[in-house]
Amino acid sequence: MHRLPPRNARFSPSFKVALLITLVISLCPNLLAYDSVAMERLHVVVSLITQDNDYQVEQAAAAEEAASRLGVDVEILYADSDSIQQSQQILKFVQADAESRPDGIILEPVGGTGLPQVARAAVAAGIGWVVLNREVDYVKQLRQSSKRPIFAVTSDNLEIGRIQGQQLAALLPKGGTVLYIQGPSETDAARLRTEGIQETKPQAIQLKAMKGSWTEASAFKAVTNWLRLSTSVQSHIDVIAAQNDAMAIGAKKALQEFAFEGEARDRWLSIPFLGCDGVPKTGQAWARSGILAATVIAPPLAGQGLEMLVHALQTQAVPHELTLVAPRSFPALETLAAISVQPAKT
Repeated sequence: MHRLPPRNARFSPSFKVALLITLVISLCPNLLAYDSVAMERLHVVVSLITQDNDYQVEQAAAAEEAASRLGVDVEILYADSDSIQQSQQILKFVQADAESRPDGIILEPVGGTGLPQVARAAVAAGIGWVVLNREVDYVKQLRQSSKRPIFAVTSDNLEIGRIQGQQLAALLPKGGTVLYIQGPSETDAARLRTEGIQETKPQAIQLKAMKGSWTEASAFKAVTNWLRLSTSVQSHIDVIAAQNDAMAIGAKKALQEFAFEGEARDRWLSIPFLGCDGVPKTGQAWARSGILAATVIAPPLAGQGLEMLVHALQTQAVPHELTLVAPRSFPALETLAAISVQPAKT
């Protein structure tokens, strides 16, 4: 028969500590659910599209800053705009020994599908999965079959397009023609930004579209090839708008290097340029200095995604399936209206 100790019995300090731990665990059973996660330093892999893009570099910086603040180990990968390479890079971590696998993977996909097979393999291996700047159907499906944190964080790309359409309306109140440089058509960002700009631009503003791949070099090449066409000599372009700041700069450099001579050259070089992403040291700085007429600020998401992932891993909280981050015009639309341009004569 178990006998209770007398009231005046004295216990050793180690016995008191053990008793206190037992009481805490019995009163807070949820501690056991994430005790191993809380005790070990988390390891997260962040897979980004390319290093040749200011927004992607800012994504990496945001992830590293958040990791340092949260006490998390983060590993940054760049896919060089190649979805196969991105898939292979991530699978190396997924297929590693259990002790070497990351606790989570944060992905900004190169291709439009968002690597569904790789995502399923990662979740099956017990790895959390976060998708940036892409709405993919498989996130909902995986959340139904796994308790690991699985979610998406994306800029509101439709609203980014709408804001750029409003910027065009402010710059061209009497209408005009815009050379519009889009990202890859298979990406959500390019598709939704195009839908948004079509919603808000006035009918009197016409878009002439060409393709880039989010980099300065891709836009430089596309615009250079276009300038070499005999038909471009007769083109009347009032504004050049790109779906990100890097492509806007590439387009501007192409004009500066290959624009026509004489009066036509002066007109081409005076055309306003619009971009998107608005990274502080690039897009916003270019807008302040006049290199760009305006940009649309879309905050980097990798840091926010990492914070949400770490919180979910440490507390077992279930994050929202999709988090949309609002953009804004830089400078304000009212400022652009003050520098509106006259459409070129046809």
